[in-house]
Amino acid sequence: MAATRAYLDYNASAPLLAEARTAMVGALEAANASSVHSEGRAARRLVEDARRDVARLVNARPEHVVFASGATEAASTLLTPDWEMGRGTVRMSHLYVSAADHPCILGGGRFPPAQVTKIGVDCNGIADLDALAAALASHDKAAGLPLVAMHAANNETGVIQPIERIAAIVKAAGGVLVVDAVQAAGRIPLDMSVPYADYLILSSHKIGGPKGVGAIVAASDLMMPKPLINGGGQEKGHRAGTENIAGIAGFGAAARAALAGLDGIAAVARRRDEIEAIVSELVPDAEIFGNGASRLANTTFFAIPGVKAETAQIAFDLAGVALSAGSACSSGKVGPSHVLKAMGFGDSLGALRVSIGRATGAEDIAVFRSALAGIAGRRAGKEQAA
Repeated sequence: MAATRAYLDYNASAPLLAEARTAMVGALEAANASSVHSEGRAARRLVEDARRDVARLVNARPEHVVFASGATEAASTLLTPDWEMGRGTVRMSHLYVSAADHPCILGGGRFPPAQVTKIGVDCNGIADLDALAAALASHDKAAGLPLVAMHAANNETGVIQPIERIAAIVKAAGGVLVVDAVQAAGRIPLDMSVPYADYLILSSHKIGGPKGVGAIVAASDLMMPKPLINGGGQEKGHRAGTENIAGIAGFGAAARAALAGLDGIAAVARRRDEIEAIVSELVPDAEIFGNGASRLANTTFFAIPGVKAETAQIAFDLAGVALSAGSACSSGKVGPSHVLKAMGFGDSLGALRVSIGRATGAEDIAVFRSALAGIAGRRAGKEQAA
């Protein structure tokens, strides 16, 4: 095992920020935020301060932020046929998702499988907008409204979707748009004050906050999904259960840091480009996926021909590099990437995802280079022996 390690798996979970840790420790002994006494009101202030910080990250109104246990719960809450508007109900009769979406979106939430349609993507993973428009044009409005859910940036390739154009198509069809912004938040500017999404999904631990907390951010509070968790009426009745005050406080601190860190994205992109230059130098026939489209500055997804992704991942780990073979959200299971399959690459050997952050430095890059050089050398030796 290598003495020096490089953590290059920020898309799975970013390292906990010092300011998030401090905020959490300070909130661990907080009282119940629903209590009316002084201690309860102090706890409520922690929650509401964090709500404002999360809202600022995406330029939304604090009262439109609903905390949840994470992005998966947020997705399951939003992806439902049953919605409420005031005292009335609204029906979403069909869900449209991208074939390259995260599993929590592809699963369809509370929609039965027969009411979920997958929209194809091109070779870079960009949603087929013509196919989306055609699907929405044929939607049976008499049965209910169309609900569209898509990621802002892919968790494997980092490819950024044209959400503004998608939003225009959805609005023209009278639909509702949910955007999974888990990977995009803190890495590209997001602005809920302009025509973008009706609802955003956010996750704390992707931006350096604690695990176990996320949020739904709405453009307005006129219409909300029927609650997934019912009970005491917390979060204005949208998500019952005593708030995870320490987690929420850490999320708020991470959101503040992420917003401030947007100015440093160009430096992250230079590191990413350095990594890709190393890949091209040491493995000239490597394929870097999605590089024909706009991508997150921190992500590269590449394949080494003839080498299984899981084999390479283990070799990197032994050489001191933590990275992923696709999504880290499949209970440790490594297999063919559904994202690559949707992009037209079939059941390939898979690919390796390197995802970095503002703390990634020259030493991390050097460890990556050394590890990849070893893998490339062993590959070349096997080819010569064959």
